[in-house]
Amino acid sequence: MQEIDIRIAPEDFEDINLLKRDLAKAAGLHAAKIKHYRITKRSIDGRFRPPMLMVRALITEGDALPDIPRELDDLPDVSNAQEVHIIGAGPAGYFAALECIKQGLRPIVIERGKDVQTRRRDLKAIQQDGIVNPHSNYCFGEGGAGTYSDGKLYTRSGKRGSIDTILRILSECGAHPDILIDAHPHIGSNKLPGIIATLRSKMVDHGGQVLFDSFVSDIMFEGTSPRRISGIEINGKDRIAVEHVILATGHSARDIFTLLKEKNVFIEPKPFALGVRIEHSQSFVDLCQYGVTPRGPYLPAASYALNTKTGNRGVFSFCMCPGGLIVPAATAPGEIVVNGMSLSRRDSPYANSGVVSSVEIEDMASYQNHGPMMGVKFQQEVEQRMFEAGDGSQAAPAQRLTDFLLKKKSSDLPQSSYIPGLFSAPVHELLPSWIYDRLAFGIKGFDHKMYGYVDPEAVVVATESRTSSPVRIPRDPETKMHVQIEGLFPCGEGAGYAGGILSAAMDGRNTAIAVKNFISTK
Repeated sequence: MQEIDIRIAPEDFEDINLLKRDLAKAAGLHAAKIKHYRITKRSIDGRFRPPMLMVRALITEGDALPDIPRELDDLPDVSNAQEVHIIGAGPAGYFAALECIKQGLRPIVIERGKDVQTRRRDLKAIQQDGIVNPHSNYCFGEGGAGTYSDGKLYTRSGKRGSIDTILRILSECGAHPDILIDAHPHIGSNKLPGIIATLRSKMVDHGGQVLFDSFVSDIMFEGTSPRRISGIEINGKDRIAVEHVILATGHSARDIFTLLKEKNVFIEPKPFALGVRIEHSQSFVDLCQYGVTPRGPYLPAASYALNTKTGNRGVFSFCMCPGGLIVPAATAPGEIVVNGMSLSRRDSPYANSGVVSSVEIEDMASYQNHGPMMGVKFQQEVEQRMFEAGDGSQAAPAQRLTDFLLKKKSSDLPQSSYIPGLFSAPVHELLPSWIYDRLAFGIKGFDHKMYGYVDPEAVVVATESRTSSPVRIPRDPETKMHVQIEGLFPCGEGAGYAGGILSAAMDGRNTAIAVKNFISTK
């Protein structure tokens, strides 16, 4: 068995004979000698015109290649096992639940929102009618924020372990096997609901439980040294005795942060990022990245990743959605929040990306009186200012990118993918001045890196504010348990320990293992 790296034209990759020819040539073999091969990695090399694919493969002249490991075939039945309560059915919560089953524990997932299919009605309501359900929206509900926000599956962090297990589980639940080989795997918001429903079925079939429309309205504790979690209240009435709780509520669960603060559970402010979402035509991004437009049928919609610094603060693109849509991501009435998503085909004529500035604790000095909630308060004020500039709907304030840099309200706006609609507004004035100054500096720098980025047909839409949690719920790095509360295991994005689907899923798995270790030592 050999591992081979080749560079191949995208159209040749689709032809088995040409692919085997190039693999054989790289291995110094005749093509007929290759009996079995498997692609293990694929990425686009845009340095070439036209772009090429970088491909890694395993080949063998004789024996078959080893099978790809299966993750969900031999799960035990945990119907009568020790219970672990998991608050939140996003990637952290669901992958924690799966790992609990593997560890012989019974997960009970408590989700404030609705199941992934029923949740669609509330997304339609916010898109078309401007009605925000605070428990079921683009952030809350089965699958979490990632379900209807693109489904990108890559992470820059390797400190949590290998991502391969997560990708294999998603593939076994219905994701296209390409996610196992692509450098930047993507599922798409049209495919994720079915995959998440399958993942839930796997849990339930092996003894787990998921409770929807179950908002955690109170948390009870007992003892003093140590202080222990002892119960949770659901929907203001039903109380459940608990011993071990994985808290995986996501980055927008402000009411949970408030509840913890009121219960004297130690939380602390955390840096995050805030800015706008910028939309270009996809054909422009293709031309910049590939040197051609229209792109060929074997090239995916091109993306970009840009960053720069102003002083010691970063300005960077975030959650770039090629061939995507801008969607409303508010979690309460009276605020405007936008996010991006793509369907699996990424065939929208638009490309959008968050463009944000880092927000450090020192930047929020005027919010110090809010203690650990200072970042939440800052976010809320910006989001509410955007809403107040409008007509009471989910229409978002917007500005042509060139006018944004000139500090000039746009006389008209280009077409956009944002369904609730845009209205012309002085976004440069609605943003905090120091945020605007950093964004303007960064965008001008982007134009040097990606010539033509400052396009008069590009539009700035406000505001991109839910990049990550503005609060951290501290935990011991070894036990993963809260530094004060026995039995409470903060996890995922909401606790400040992840930044996307993959990192949240990995953190969920690791936290479930930590819960098992804690139970085993009691």
